[in-house]
Amino acid sequence: MQKEAGPIPALATPASLNPADALSDTGLFQTPTIQAMLPFPSPLADRPEPAPPKNQTLPWSSGMHALGLPFFTPTAPTPMGAAHWVSQNRDLGQALGLPVAFWDDPLSLQGLSGNAVWLGSVPVASVYSGHQFGVWAGQLGDGRALSLGEMDSPMGRQDWQLKGAGPTPYSRRGDGRAVLRSSIREYLCSEAMHGLGIPTTRALALTASDLPVWRESQETAAVVTRVAPCFIRFGHFEHFASLGDVEGVKRLLTHLIAQHFPEIAEQQLPIAQATLLWLQTVTARTAQMVAKWQGVGFCHGVMNTDNMSVLGLTLDYGPFQFLDAYDPDHICNHSDHQGRYAFQQQPQVAFWNLYCLGQAVAPLVGETEPVLEALNTYKTALPQALLTQWRQKLGLTLALPEDAGLAQGALDLLSAGVVDFSIFWRRLSHAVAASGDQPNDGPAWAPVRDLFLDGREWLDWQQRYTARLGAQDRAQTGAAMLKVNPKYVLRNHLGEIAIRQAQAGDFSEVDNLLAILRQPFDEHPDSEHRAGFPPDWANSIAISCSS
Repeated sequence: MQKEAGPIPALATPASLNPADALSDTGLFQTPTIQAMLPFPSPLADRPEPAPPKNQTLPWSSGMHALGLPFFTPTAPTPMGAAHWVSQNRDLGQALGLPVAFWDDPLSLQGLSGNAVWLGSVPVASVYSGHQFGVWAGQLGDGRALSLGEMDSPMGRQDWQLKGAGPTPYSRRGDGRAVLRSSIREYLCSEAMHGLGIPTTRALALTASDLPVWRESQETAAVVTRVAPCFIRFGHFEHFASLGDVEGVKRLLTHLIAQHFPEIAEQQLPIAQATLLWLQTVTARTAQMVAKWQGVGFCHGVMNTDNMSVLGLTLDYGPFQFLDAYDPDHICNHSDHQGRYAFQQQPQVAFWNLYCLGQAVAPLVGETEPVLEALNTYKTALPQALLTQWRQKLGLTLALPEDAGLAQGALDLLSAGVVDFSIFWRRLSHAVAASGDQPNDGPAWAPVRDLFLDGREWLDWQQRYTARLGAQDRAQTGAAMLKVNPKYVLRNHLGEIAIRQAQAGDFSEVDNLLAILRQPFDEHPDSEHRAGFPPDWANSIAISCSS
């Protein structure tokens, strides 16, 4: 599919979108191509079977099962031996309508560890393909994730998925396991993102055992129970497109629209029109999600097309990181040697990934130009979403043309001064709330001013900012800012402390962080030490795709 060239308006962000066909100029983005690839052999022989349940049943319903076997393979989890709880997300359980007794039933521990399968549940692993680091990787699939089924709940129908429950037909010679280290990170970050108001998959529970798992060294096994309306990815569509299976692409899309896009389904459009409206909807949701990432300094780390949700949910928490010092070129993934997924590249990568999705569904439309038009709505949606984020963070109640420059000025200031991203925005919020009629050198502003070695540049920007605030009520403005500029994010060193304690058998810090990250805008006076600057040793934490 040919991509439209031409200039794109600059964004109020360190990264601006390039024309889609100019991406190859960077050396990091090549034109997406989809090809067929044969599956890898599966390591499923000679493994123990999970025990059948004795009493407990849950109201499972068909989800992906309705699509048929080309889309998934029924696969039982592989027991990991004597399991124990690491953490229970009882708040999410309550939102799902689970009774309190669910957590005290031994069968819940076994079912969420892959040691047993509930009656009515038919675990499946789905097949998908995708582009990884910009290169077509062929068939991938759920290599260590199993969907237990869907259940109706007060949150709507939700798919339950075990991550780390053993090999599947798509494990590609892997063991299908997840280790305690990475599982704690995924569990906590899923709920941290939800607390921040960012669309995300959720984490219901974390269990573990002493089963040895080898990565760079010997670690132990864990299973995260993930919950989402569905886990369908861009790569699901790429897979069937790569096989030339247009009917498979159509079946997947019509199923998805019927189940998860009622506003499109109720219009009963011809498939070409429905595809275009759906693609534009996914584009808008993706733009909103990525803008929210940028607003809190979240680096995903591995934005492959198979890690992109068609619902616009943040999916697959691997080598992620929240920024400490603001660096637009920060690379959080130790495996990302070229910096493809650097912080400032994320808006551009999402655009590239959307083009891959558009290429996969284009045969349902039959014409290239309408598909390009749907995709290129991102060029407007993303800048608008980003500017909305910055206005909220700055407490600006009215939109003015100079707001983009003011926001960019703040980011440039942080970058030049190597200033902590989250602490700056939080201190700025408190300063505005307390400043009242104080002059710009008043005591309310001192905590922000102290973040900068070169106070002159800060004073120049501060003068522009306070002039822009004008007659806005400072107390009300600051209070609004404190609701969008979090005090707490899951910094790498906080996760690392919880991991080290858990590896020693103490899981209390996992629950401590879970409680705080659910409400990241609250003060939590007893947790001030979790809101401060990272220790020097945090710079030595290396995170990669190995988990």
